[in-house]
Amino acid sequence: MLNLNHLTQDIELLPLAADSAKIILGNHITPKQIAIPITPTPSTMFGPRGACLISETGPLWVADTGHHRLLGWRKLPTEDNQPADLIIGQPDFFSEGQNAKNTPGKNTLSVPTGICKYGHGLAVADAWNHRILIWHNIPEDNNIPADLVLGQSNFIDNLSNRGNSQPAANTLHWPYGILCYENKLFVADTGNRRLLIWHNLPTENGQPADIVLGQPDMISRNENGGGSPTASSMRWCHDITIWDDNLLVTDAGNNRVMIWEGIPTENNLPCAVVLGQKNFNLVELNQGVYFPNSSSLSMPYGVDIWGDYLIVADTANSRLLAWKKRESILLLQSADADGVWGQDSFITKSENKNFGLPTRQSLNWCYGIKTCGKNMVVSDSGNNRILIISRRDAENTEEEKCQ
Repeated sequence: MLNLNHLTQDIELLPLAADSAKIILGNHITPKQIAIPITPTPSTMFGPRGACLISETGPLWVADTGHHRLLGWRKLPTEDNQPADLIIGQPDFFSEGQNAKNTPGKNTLSVPTGICKYGHGLAVADAWNHRILIWHNIPEDNNIPADLVLGQSNFIDNLSNRGNSQPAANTLHWPYGILCYENKLFVADTGNRRLLIWHNLPTENGQPADIVLGQPDMISRNENGGGSPTASSMRWCHDITIWDDNLLVTDAGNNRVMIWEGIPTENNLPCAVVLGQKNFNLVELNQGVYFPNSSSLSMPYGVDIWGDYLIVADTANSRLLAWKKRESILLLQSADADGVWGQDSFITKSENKNFGLPTRQSLNWCYGIKTCGKNMVVSDSGNNRILIISRRDAENTEEEKCQ
């Protein structure tokens, strides 16, 4: 459950998330099982890193990363291990392989990660094809081809930075996270250690981005800008969300979450706040010690907003952390989290709590978070599954806009 923990105490004071996952998709391990099956089927997954609930009632789309495919449920699943209705990226539910063991195309994938609603459609970070695939409408059949590609000039090429040693405004290298917000597109161009922003939703293949954060210009890609960490540098940016019109980015390689006041309109603007570190120049995991605490992070990958709370997937600590909204975003600087889910306290970090079998209350290297109204969808990658967790106050929660 989400608890307010003062390092050693375990006090239930934050009634945000239910104690247990409501639905488990992918792998629901029983005590008699020794190994976790990863063979592709309509109901199994291998290291899923992203998911997107289009509305509170569905559809649900999951990036089944290790199987190089997208799985779709037309409606929000109501049962554990419910098989998917739709597939994109493989000829059937029982096949796997990068680009379906063929050349890249409009409906093939190689390590898909981030996935989000895109206008009336869907957008996916196709990481190892170094591109973003965009569908103008939500796919309603198997292997519907994408309508648009970013990072490449066509649907056939898949070289990082289009085969060049330097990036450009229209290239990508291992893009892992993606967000569409109020007609703007945000992409975590992770391998280039930068975040790209399009002022308007792209309409052409390979359209260049308008703004870059994390680098001084569009042709640089050094870790932390080639120097020491700062308020404007990045090492391994991964996911993006917007909180009260403020931009948030998980910088997993620097073990922090970066927060800007507003949405930047100029290149390389520094962030105003970091979570997970005491200042902008420190970047060690768990602030330089083995065990975490209520203000530390270790490779945070996922991030989203749920009601009045910021939720962060503290991936290497196998937990979710929650920060309650403050009067000013600046008050979050180095702040202690208000809640934790997946661990029994703020100072524990073992996978599945005690290195045991996964349960409805445990996590193992959780990568992705997406919220939609009363539901939070968690990509519990190390357990090869997706968790759907409901708000504890779900019966009294009005339907909220899904980002």
